Amino acid sequence: MSKIICSAAIRGAKNIIDMAEETYEEAIKKYGPDQEVSFPNTAYFLPIIYSMLGAKVEKLGDMKDIFQECRTLLPPVVAGDIWLPYLAPALDAGMATFFAEEMYESIRYLNDPNFYTKTEDPTAENIWLGAADDVIFRKRGVEFVDGTAPGFAAIMGAPPNKEIASKIALELQEKNLYIFMHDETNGVKMPDLLVENDVQVGWSTRLVPFGPTYTSAVFAIGFACRVAMAFGGIKPGDYNGNLIYNKDRTFAFVMAFGPVSDEWYANAAGAINWGFPTISDYDIPEVLPTGICTYEHVVSNVPHEEIVQKAIEVRGLKVSVTKIDIPMSFGPAFEGERIRKDDLFMECGGGRTTGVEVLVSKEMDEVEDGKVILEGPDISDIEEGQNLPIAILVEVAGREMQSDFEPILERQFHHLINYVQGIMHIGQRNIMWIRIGKAAVEKGFSFKHIGTVLHGKLHQEFGAILDKIQVKIYTEQEKVDEVVDLARTVYEERDLRLGSMTDETEEVFYSCTLCQSFAPSHVCVITPERIGMCGAYNWLDGKASFQINPTGPNQPIDKGECTDEINGYFTGINDFVNQASRGAVSEVSCYSLMNNPMTACGCFESIAAMLPACNGIMVVNRDYMGMTPSGMKFTTLAGMAGGGMQTPGFMGVSKHYMTSPKLFLAEGGLKRLVWIPKILKDEIADKLKARCEEIGMPELFDMIATEEQGTTEEEILAFLKEKGHPALEMETELG
Repeated sequence: MSKIICSAAIRGAKNIIDMAEETYEEAIKKYGPDQEVSFPNTAYFLPIIYSMLGAKVEKLGDMKDIFQECRTLLPPVVAGDIWLPYLAPALDAGMATFFAEEMYESIRYLNDPNFYTKTEDPTAENIWLGAADDVIFRKRGVEFVDGTAPGFAAIMGAPPNKEIASKIALELQEKNLYIFMHDETNGVKMPDLLVENDVQVGWSTRLVPFGPTYTSAVFAIGFACRVAMAFGGIKPGDYNGNLIYNKDRTFAFVMAFGPVSDEWYANAAGAINWGFPTISDYDIPEVLPTGICTYEHVVSNVPHEEIVQKAIEVRGLKVSVTKIDIPMSFGPAFEGERIRKDDLFMECGGGRTTGVEVLVSKEMDEVEDGKVILEGPDISDIEEGQNLPIAILVEVAGREMQSDFEPILERQFHHLINYVQGIMHIGQRNIMWIRIGKAAVEKGFSFKHIGTVLHGKLHQEFGAILDKIQVKIYTEQEKVDEVVDLARTVYEERDLRLGSMTDETEEVFYSCTLCQSFAPSHVCVITPERIGMCGAYNWLDGKASFQINPTGPNQPIDKGECTDEINGYFTGINDFVNQASRGAVSEVSCYSLMNNPMTACGCFESIAAMLPACNGIMVVNRDYMGMTPSGMKFTTLAGMAGGGMQTPGFMGVSKHYMTSPKLFLAEGGLKRLVWIPKILKDEIADKLKARCEEIGMPELFDMIATEEQGTTEEEILAFLKEKGHPALEMETELG
């Protein structure tokens, strides 16, 4: 490794450790060693330290040993007349840097609680978000596993002006990468440049301003460490496993703009431990031989117009981006974009006008592939603020196409239309809503471009079952009403077909092993009455996925003989799970929380847990951040329910499963449910009330407690007694 870089990294590491330790000593005097420290709302403590050392830093006093470890790792400053192989000492210095910076940042949260917003998007007063909490992490981290986001660019400093900054950010977004921004260059900060150029920043657009100083780089590296632990099955303290996992799976790199300080060198050396190289626009020494990183470690003097492509090349990232022939940029990075009132040109549907979208299958000779027609006014024909009705009718044909696949394909409209920069899509079916931004109109957006997107992307993603796709878009009220009538008939037939399916009517269930790459023993079993715990895959999705990719993660399972109808034991399922988990799980029940419950990977929408004192079960969803009657928050419960292990009394579930007749069947069904967060109860209220009616207890809905009635078992038990909840009279099976 370059002697210049090595010596600078070691000097920078020493400066950072000295600074952090001085801050620590002041904090000890001010708060005492028993003062709690943490990053907000996370079960991962200080994640780099936790993942590398297995140490839980929960109090200021816990930092003493970590600082000692930093000093042990810190090599002597490089002497001018001695030459050694410098890679290993520099890597140690970089690791010590991250340990010290994590402790420094946690004390910053203590000293100045409002330094960071602690939100998903910037506020009017503060652009810096700080460390991602577990709600954001669980929502975004899975994208680093399923390929939606192959990695991230950790930006240090800023390009010279807003135009260059915006162009680089856009190029990174188009590669589906997250952009984590830190520090400044000559007083200029990259997120400020983006905002100045009317670019939305925040987690929703993948342009994440972590912090205004170089020490915030630990939020980016810590995020990668959490991905390895939460989704990769890497245990805390398994530093080698964590580093290798991230090198092989998280395609991240550092992009540094402007003069590189010793402290930046120290952070760059730290990132190399994870296989993350540094690409710079400045004239600094290069480290070109391969070693820890896939290719080069440090590459410099890269022109701004080439820096994104160079970074992709150096990191070894293979990005597949299908070119969609529209005048706007296109990709998952724009899915969270919001079109606000000041940016709005016009809108369709959403109660403003009539709006509907529907996909139907046709015979082969009824569809002309690639045909996109528009009947009615286009964007260029109307004035700003003039809203139009809209109907999007997609007709598909294919030798392998089945009517059961229609809702699966139709559900893709939401994210595919949102992938268009400057367009916002909300809802589905006949409650869909599209907002068109002024910027998209200025670039020449036409309603026909929606058809171009749907044709191209549906072919790309579902080519195994689709041979022909044509799109018809109507903006005349009479034609829109015709499509609404057609759609209602289609919806009713679909709902009837789906609603009539039960676990008893189907002989084949489907597996989902999509997450086995990060939870090797996990096998999800999807049945007609039990949607996948992530909420993203139902039985029809599994069937469609198998048709599309016969060797993929969704395989048919011959359920075999049912040996226990109440617990949901099936011989075929047990055989499949035993084989697919490589013997780690030999028996699984489909309908029980307590007896051999289904495993989970960590991507679940909600967690079910027993409440022994209440003789009942609670369910908490990921969006709820408060305390639960179990005495644990969601983040803590997630550590018990995930990882591909069977943990009786704790199980990942989807929101939709809450109203299934098979819910907790072995424990007595819905009557066992005693507590859910209000946000979840409100979300599923209609279906939950209907289910209460079905079991002959319409009053049960009001007997199910939320945090408004309490967050301890004692409080909930008192409420249950007052309401006469049926769980109190059921057999004591949960204690």
